[in-house]
Amino acid sequence: MRHIALALSLCGALATPAAAQTLRIGMAAETTAADPHNYAAAPNSTFRDHVFDGLTALDARLRPGPALATAWSRRDDRSWVFELREGVTFHNGQAFTADDVVFSYCRVLNNEAEVVGSFSREIRRIAAMTVETPHRLVIRTAEPEPLLASDLASVAIIPHGTRGGLTFTPEGCGREGPWPGVAEFNDGSAAIGTGPFRLRRYDRASGIVLARNDAYWGDKPHWAEVRLRPITAAGPRLAGLLAGDLDVVEAPATADVPRIRQNPAFALAVSPTTRLIFLQMDQRANAPFVQGPNGTNPLRDVRVRQALSMAIDRRAIAERIMDGLATPAGQLLPEGMRGTVPGAGMLPYDPARARALLAEAGVANGLSFTLHATNNRYVNDARIAQALAQYFQRVGVTVAVDALPSNVFFARRGRKEFSVPMGGWAASAEETQLFFRAWITTTDRDKGFGMSNYGEFSDPEIDRLARAAFATMDEAEREQLMEQASRLAIERLPVLPIHFENAAWAFRRGLVFEGRMDQTTPAQSIRPAS
Repeated sequence: MRHIALALSLCGALATPAAAQTLRIGMAAETTAADPHNYAAAPNSTFRDHVFDGLTALDARLRPGPALATAWSRRDDRSWVFELREGVTFHNGQAFTADDVVFSYCRVLNNEAEVVGSFSREIRRIAAMTVETPHRLVIRTAEPEPLLASDLASVAIIPHGTRGGLTFTPEGCGREGPWPGVAEFNDGSAAIGTGPFRLRRYDRASGIVLARNDAYWGDKPHWAEVRLRPITAAGPRLAGLLAGDLDVVEAPATADVPRIRQNPAFALAVSPTTRLIFLQMDQRANAPFVQGPNGTNPLRDVRVRQALSMAIDRRAIAERIMDGLATPAGQLLPEGMRGTVPGAGMLPYDPARARALLAEAGVANGLSFTLHATNNRYVNDARIAQALAQYFQRVGVTVAVDALPSNVFFARRGRKEFSVPMGGWAASAEETQLFFRAWITTTDRDKGFGMSNYGEFSDPEIDRLARAAFATMDEAEREQLMEQASRLAIERLPVLPIHFENAAWAFRRGLVFEGRMDQTTPAQSIRPAS
């Protein structure tokens, strides 16, 4: 980091602003595809929100608001009426209507390249769609869905082309082809949205070039051109900013944040997030990377999971590895959000008790596993994994760390090849039910539950409470159910919460950006200082 420190001390005269109408953003991770229905990851969301719109959109605090739908209401607990925006055109000039929504949701169900049900989990919960007029759509859900308006913000709308008039069914709308594939999005021919920017060029490794959509229905962004350049290492990413090659960079190294704050040539935005960094505990009898006495999987014993949790000094990780840009976690969302446990605090650090629990479980000296993690996706991810391994080894557990590039890690995790993967996940609403729905409830593909439950955890009591909450429209009643489920999750630990990331962006002076809780970097929210 010495060269970064030196550059920060000298760069006031070196950093020069880009051409007034071009914004260059250094992204912390690569997108997986230009297909907006491919994978629900933050880099993909950043790209998607430039080119595409959903029926709704989330603001910087994760509250749903109008997008392609101007208003919505309920006729009953399962029937939602969406009034669609008139006068909107896609980048190819086609007028937007309700048929495009039906086509888009049908395409989600028929997208063979989708990763781990990222979007189909939402769409499978829809039972029927009725186009009442070109700009009024009725969506009927199979069960009451209190967060439908938030959920649909992530599902991009694409033009139906010549395939209007489809009949939606949760089984796949008849599965009639052809459906646009990921290659057609990557070459730009299918990457047609209604968003504030058009796709000019997509290259997963070298970067993405976007051009302003001057026919955009909303506020026109300042930038005529946006360049999204993935630079997965924090040092080179910041060096690009210091040299004047970039205007904004995501996730500067936490150790560089104090020096960025002190440099008058640059500014910093820091936002709390709901992104939980956690370990998933494999519950399968034949866990591929766990060794216990007599060939068993000790992670199925709640005492072992509790012991592993007590072995972790979360405060030290937040302060020493994350340089204060993290909040130690005691549950699945930051306290105060709907469904969290009041006063839960940070999970205890008690290595002596951890050793005692391992002895009670009969694995005082007989547990070993591989901890798999990314090395280029989350803030300090490889360092965190190494620190966790050291904590576990101090209580007698043998741990190997395998830190992989994110594109390799996510593909293998989706195939359930790991036993203790370190993940990160950010809720798209301030409510715990989303974490339960994706990561903890017993997998049910038809209902879209447990689609990220790679360790196959299953607890009937947690399922009962969580599933009841999923279908409860009354907010107070739903919050009570989720709080009960959260208490059980803290006790039974299907996942081990570590901390919540704080998101950070560094950018040249003369720009204004406040950051976002979902850790995306929308160029339309970055503007020159007035």
